[in-house]
Amino acid sequence: MRLYALLEENAKTQLPDQEITGLTDDSRKIQPGMLFACIRGERFDGHSVAAQVLEQGAAAVLVDHDLGLGDRQIVTADTRALYGKLCAAWFGHPERKMHFVGVTGTNGKTTITNLIKHILTESGHTVGLIGTIQNEIGSRVIHTDNTTPFVYDLMALYAQMAQAGCDYVVMEVSSFGLVQQRIGETHFDVAVFTNLTQDHLDYHGTMEAYYQAKKLLFDRCSYAVVDVDDAYGRRLCDEITCDTYTYGSRDQADFYADAMKLRADGTSFWLCCGDKSYPVHLHLTGMFNVSNALAATAACRALGLSMRKILQALETCHGVRGRCEVIPIDRDFTVICDYAHTPDAIENILRSVKEYTKGRLICLFGCGGNRDATKRPKMAKAAARYADLLVITSDNPRDEEPEAIIADILTGLADSTVSYEVVVDRKDAILRSMQLAQPGDIIVLAGKGHEDYQILKGGVHIPMDEREIVRQCLPLVPKRQIGQ
Repeated sequence: MRLYALLEENAKTQLPDQEITGLTDDSRKIQPGMLFACIRGERFDGHSVAAQVLEQGAAAVLVDHDLGLGDRQIVTADTRALYGKLCAAWFGHPERKMHFVGVTGTNGKTTITNLIKHILTESGHTVGLIGTIQNEIGSRVIHTDNTTPFVYDLMALYAQMAQAGCDYVVMEVSSFGLVQQRIGETHFDVAVFTNLTQDHLDYHGTMEAYYQAKKLLFDRCSYAVVDVDDAYGRRLCDEITCDTYTYGSRDQADFYADAMKLRADGTSFWLCCGDKSYPVHLHLTGMFNVSNALAATAACRALGLSMRKILQALETCHGVRGRCEVIPIDRDFTVICDYAHTPDAIENILRSVKEYTKGRLICLFGCGGNRDATKRPKMAKAAARYADLLVITSDNPRDEEPEAIIADILTGLADSTVSYEVVVDRKDAILRSMQLAQPGDIIVLAGKGHEDYQILKGGVHIPMDEREIVRQCLPLVPKRQIGQ
């Protein structure tokens, strides 16, 4: 692609027009003829290698101040912003060829995006999905490493989706992605705000900074869908100017649920909006999934879909991997796998499951290493409010000692009377929880969800799929627990 065509009207340069062979902000990927974007990151500033990449054959560098590199530097106030525009131009502006729905918040993003995709697909649309578990182009699954891909990879993915005939893209939009401008200039037809609870403070520092990061999404949308049961959601409604649909409790929301009935195999309720009510039968269980269904409904109504199509699709959705997922076993207790890894998420899943637990509620959980340590005792307190027994173990310890993480967790149980056991190895902990289970008990394995690995020191990943571990443990569970 020619340099001047790539820059469009976004930047000027004295460099002669020439063929650009590629774009990158990673100095390790530089090839002759490429344009290199100098990005200031947490640990590395691309400006420090600008001269070096030019020596390696880069055609030019994007910089945010004069580095004395003559006409081979393109100076701009914000290299992240310009790089995003250039990535979009490089792939032919795929962000202009499809409709976008973005979902942000601490909890609920994965389920809501999957529900919206399912509703759109059942309504005859070809839909791309970008999220925590995986990316999807229609029915094709693509591996993902980040909830919101980096901007070059995101535009490449958009281009694949547009080429495959997608008319909608539904995506989880992370706070990291927003602050780091990974979404370029994507405009969203609808943006959904789920809630804001403590998470990622190791990156954002404060809840206010975390909120402001999430709020960035609502500067680039036509409609907002906001959970007004959440304090930050109510604040957001007061601070944004776009058209807004709200969901939550009956007395203050445009979309709300009534007459909820929770079961282990699903949930039924009346979905109310305006002066009309509609019966809904979900295969998903838990009050939080009622809220997720309300969010998806409001988003699809904002897109112009009929209530008839939305309701028909809701009743045929069978849930999301690792989100309140019941693992099939031939025993008279139940094992549920869930991604809950924040205090609020732990409380939500346990409170919902508690309502239909006939025996005891057993919760197995740990906390991630190299992450916000202040939430560890809070997660313990949240679990202790609803569980009858806790099995405390590892999650992704990363570069921290698992025992040290567990010690932080246990400080949250200092004033609690809940029974608990500590089993450091997560596989052993799963076996122990199953051996402790009695008829009618429900075990919630919290924290890993869809993940099929565990992260150890040095970023080493080892296989760990809790569904497979549960199956491996079954022969070691006492025969007395086999259902008759």
